[in-house]
Amino acid sequence: MDFRLTDDQRALQEGVRKLLEGRFGRERLRAAVDGPGAEPVPSLDRALWRELGDAGFFALRLPERDGGVGLGLPEAVLAFEEAGRALLPGPLVATHLAAGTVPGAATGETVVARVDGELVEWLDAADHVLGNAAGAVPVRSVDPLTPLHRVPGAAGERGAVTGSGVVTGSGAESGSGAAGGFGAADAVLAALLTAAEQLGSAGRTTEAAVRYAREREQFGRPIGSFQAVKHLCAQMLVRTETARAAVYGAAVTGDAVEIAGAKLLADDAAVRNARDCLQVHGGMGFTWEADVHLHLKRAWTRAERWPAEREAAELLAAALR
Repeated sequence: MDFRLTDDQRALQEGVRKLLEGRFGRERLRAAVDGPGAEPVPSLDRALWRELGDAGFFALRLPERDGGVGLGLPEAVLAFEEAGRALLPGPLVATHLAAGTVPGAATGETVVARVDGELVEWLDAADHVLGNAAGAVPVRSVDPLTPLHRVPGAAGERGAVTGSGVVTGSGAESGSGAAGGFGAADAVLAALLTAAEQLGSAGRTTEAAVRYAREREQFGRPIGSFQAVKHLCAQMLVRTETARAAVYGAAVTGDAVEIAGAKLLADDAAVRNARDCLQVHGGMGFTWEADVHLHLKRAWTRAERWPAEREAAELLAAALR
């Protein structure tokens, strides 16, 4: 099977990257992070959200007869990979999967959030919530661009996926667990699109580490010439490309178990690559002004979305029986 991207897929990927570089480049990212006050409360850029809708980001998989672009899951994965690379904030996955069922989601006019276990991202900015968020209270988020609410009493309601891709457990019936208000199929797709975002972040931190290792000099030569730094960068690349193969492969098969494995690998790549990128940057990497910590914090936050590490590992283990 040939997993190389087609010309159309490469053009889509480049188009999304250019759109995000133009509308949410580093200056806009830092402006969003460094908002007014010591503890900025992030707000969603509605104009950007509508522009994403106009570009077909949310309607990418919606059939053309329903006003969508008519592409498939592999193309959606490429778009979400670019969103992860840019650290684009907002409930992208929920809104994308709600296109065609929630009025205005496909065009970006409606912002959709969803309950994932006991957490809800971007609840205050949402026009529509999938799942029961009654009584949700705000909690401090490690990621400055992902506001969180916790739903009291929802802990432990995250369901599980069987080897056949069926969501089970109380969350599947109530709409507040693994599915988070989605059907079983959409809950699995949400995991894959999250994995794609993690993949984009892993790739971006790998590039940042390599670039800095080439530029930063110590003892009269670039630090990238030192074996310890070479090994860090090489390991980052291996993790990224391993995750890429798993995510792209799962996008083709749509298999629930493969998607769980892809998210497991992508979560690991995003978190560990951000930590190694910080290590390559040395003391500067720990500063607020550097962007490395933003990738690490977003990776931590995404890794808690269903299925988290233990849930994904349990699913993979169950499939081996």
